[in-house]
Amino acid sequence: MQLQPYLFFYGRCAEALEFYKSALGGTYEAMMVKDSPMAKEMPPEAQSGVMHASFTAGGLNFLASDGREHKAIDPDAGNISLAIAASDEAEGKRVFGALADGGEVRMPLEPAFWGGKFGMFIDRFGVEWMITAP
Repeated sequence: MQLQPYLFFYGRCAEALEFYKSALGGTYEAMMVKDSPMAKEMPPEAQSGVMHASFTAGGLNFLASDGREHKAIDPDAGNISLAIAASDEAEGKRVFGALADGGEVRMPLEPAFWGGKFGMFIDRFGVEWMITAP
């Protein structure tokens, strides 16, 4: 398994990625909402947002997005999820089920448009998790 931080910037993701690129060097790849298969399901104001991005500089890597809604970044409310990339579907199901036990499932672990499976939940301690599996 691989654990990565997933940062949400609520409308400022592109700006944040450029800032981190300038400050840390490195590169990023980003998929915009308007270019995704989910574009038709999203409101007009979300179309210019970053749906998903991956940032790499040296030995660090994080994932990022504008998130599903726009809100002010509130350090007390948090803007980080932990993302686990499972090595296979069985491991993904096991980890999802174990960590989600006693928590709140936001998206069940189901087929994703990019391939594999994806799911999200908040565990019993309030930590948001994202699980992907092949």
